[in-house]
Amino acid sequence: MDATLISQVIGTGSIRPAANSSHVLGNHGLYEVFPETEEEIAAVLRAAYEQGWTVIPMGGGTKRGFGGTEANTDILLGLSAFRGIVDYAPGDMTVTVKPGTTIQEINTHLAAHGQMLPFDPYWPRHATVGGVVAANDSGPKRMRYGSVRDHVIGMRVVYPNGRIIRTGGKVVKNVAGYDMNKLFIGSMGTLGVMSEITLKLRPLPPFQTLLLLAFSRSDFTQIRSFAVSLLDSLMEPVSLEFLSPAVNQYMSGGNGYALAIAFEDEEKAVRYQEEWVKARLPKDTEILSWEQEEAAEWWMRFARLPPSALSSGDGEETMAIKIGSKNLDVLEIVKTCHELGERYDLAVQTHGGVGHGITRVYLRGNPAHFAAYLTEIRSLAESRGGYAVIQHATLKQRRELDVWGRQPAAFFLMEGIKRTIDPRRVLNPNRFIGGI
Repeated sequence: MDATLISQVIGTGSIRPAANSSHVLGNHGLYEVFPETEEEIAAVLRAAYEQGWTVIPMGGGTKRGFGGTEANTDILLGLSAFRGIVDYAPGDMTVTVKPGTTIQEINTHLAAHGQMLPFDPYWPRHATVGGVVAANDSGPKRMRYGSVRDHVIGMRVVYPNGRIIRTGGKVVKNVAGYDMNKLFIGSMGTLGVMSEITLKLRPLPPFQTLLLLAFSRSDFTQIRSFAVSLLDSLMEPVSLEFLSPAVNQYMSGGNGYALAIAFEDEEKAVRYQEEWVKARLPKDTEILSWEQEEAAEWWMRFARLPPSALSSGDGEETMAIKIGSKNLDVLEIVKTCHELGERYDLAVQTHGGVGHGITRVYLRGNPAHFAAYLTEIRSLAESRGGYAVIQHATLKQRRELDVWGRQPAAFFLMEGIKRTIDPRRVLNPNRFIGGI
């Protein structure tokens, strides 16, 4: 197999041997192809299907360390050149984009029209919309705006055999038939390559503020009581993110645990909610606040917390874990994650959404301790009906550890769908749960 043969079979000249034959995170390709049209994507997959080649799609590469036990496939399908806005209807509040477009590019364009894509994935300057949708990625503002699944209304998808299908539509009120979009959202690119994605938008909030409540005492009963009172109120925070001492120190220079509460609305509404919080502060709590551009910059720094392919060049071993649980269990989970770091002599940053139940853990240090740490955290999560998955690790770590944990009850359905759509296992082999 060589570039000449691939070019002849695929019929496009944008093919080259990979600059490096391996990558510490794996999920690489022996050859790289950078299509610029949907037809070229289809040609690559059609040829791979017929020739028995394997393909890994990749956008900005921020999720290269997420899932998978393959060092290389035959072809790395780079989508970074397949970018741009295909159609934008401000009146309908929808936008259709190509998968290689970054989240920041999209929001910069929409801001001129007073609208936004309410995704807040990590590394938004590099994370492409295709990768975000494929991984169903979201951040702290999921509490108010929901997940990726809540905003995708249509797609064009290239199947592993090169066939092109369309799911959903380009208008919000589209309820005809089964919602095929959800089949591909979160599938880790194992079922098809998205060539167009249509998303519903929201108005850009005219005013935003961020309150950081720093607790001088680790009184979790008091913290929980405050969080419950806020959740039970008529207030509408965009985020309610609980920060470990290490994250609080990194983000604000403070000590101890903290709660990051964001509001986005008309200024009058935001000010009212700020006053509500200040009137009910737990005892001995310090409050810091940021507004507008300063608040936005705080969140941009926050989005660069997780280790990724963009930040793993310093030689230090890192790992990221995502934990799902009941929302109020986040308080204890963050506390346990922090304390386990001290026990295993690991540098641990952790934070979790008290409004949405997703906790993120970032480890640095001796990788020999990662397995024991993961085992304890996964046991805690599963004992409470939740889960823990590795979202970033080196290829060596992913091969030695269980990335996904317990298989879901519906795994046989997932396996059957993969077998039906991709019987020759062309796309992202062994990238998803159970080796899918």
